[in-house]
Amino acid sequence: MFENLAVFEKRFKELGIRLCDPQVVANQKLYTELMKEYSGLEPIVTHFRQYQKAEADRAEAQELLSDNESRELHELAAQQMKESESSIKRLTEEIKVLLLPKDPNDDKNVIVEIRAGAGGEEAALFSAVLYRMYMMYAQSRGWQAEVLNENETGLGGYKEISFMLTGSGAWSRLKYERGVHRVQRVPETEAQGRIHTSTATVAVLPEADEVEVQIDPKDLQIDTFRSSGAGGQHINKTSSAIRITHLPTGTVVECQDERSQYKNKDKAMRVLRSRLLDAEQHKHDEAIATERRSQVGTGDRSERIRTYNYPQSRVTDHRIGLTLYRLEDILNGALDEVIDPLIAVDRANQLENSSENESFR
Repeated sequence: MFENLAVFEKRFKELGIRLCDPQVVANQKLYTELMKEYSGLEPIVTHFRQYQKAEADRAEAQELLSDNESRELHELAAQQMKESESSIKRLTEEIKVLLLPKDPNDDKNVIVEIRAGAGGEEAALFSAVLYRMYMMYAQSRGWQAEVLNENETGLGGYKEISFMLTGSGAWSRLKYERGVHRVQRVPETEAQGRIHTSTATVAVLPEADEVEVQIDPKDLQIDTFRSSGAGGQHINKTSSAIRITHLPTGTVVECQDERSQYKNKDKAMRVLRSRLLDAEQHKHDEAIATERRSQVGTGDRSERIRTYNYPQSRVTDHRIGLTLYRLEDILNGALDEVIDPLIAVDRANQLENSSENESFR
């Protein structure tokens, strides 16, 4: 492992020199690519240098313990030895995490699709609650949000809503939100005070660009129709809404959020590319099902991942058995309280698998 770190450090130094080259700076595409690689190596190299220093401190302390008879220096050396060994242990574990294979989609923007499930109007209202939660989380992260399509009900819920979140680390954190979310509460539409259970499905797709997904225009059926939904003066007046059907897969995407037919088509194509990429990745994941079992959940949209219980102010993530009595905070965007433990368990599983793989070599 540490031989590889020396190689990383060498490459890091080379990149630092190249990034100061005026010719590289003038080439925006090349500069961006090299800066991305540099930024990716920086935390690894920083940890490696801290590890090397801790090793040197331990060696120095060992020498003092062996050669010095002064009681005072002996105690200082013993303390230095203890601190160095603690740092070495901590840095070794942190470096192992940094060296784990990175999800190639981690730096991508995401498209989130929320659909009302079981529960009728209450499920649609719960979809609106989830949408608000993700919007507040995005705001806390400094991400930009853009609604792509929405199908609103008369009471302010959503039968379906899709939106894009643009910002650093969007996929790396929100990929854990895929699946069925369940709510237990007294519905706003229920006057008897009985607790109902409703569900909504959340799909999270990494944004795909045109290079990753090639779509033949001949494979598309594009239809226009009049927008529909709750409110809006332009509703039902112009055929600006777009429905795109990808004939080979039967994938259908609609977009009616914009008044411009062109803008709706552009948004629909972005969603279509992301859905097709997600389907391809799902096939790949199924081919390596053994590895998938080691991850936090399967990412399957039919998997119940979380319950929001209003009477108990409780949120439970079923994949890792996490229960928090912080419902209001989480619904107000404090999602890191759930996502951070999911990431920790996922990394622990990857480290365990990595160790098992090493033992077979």
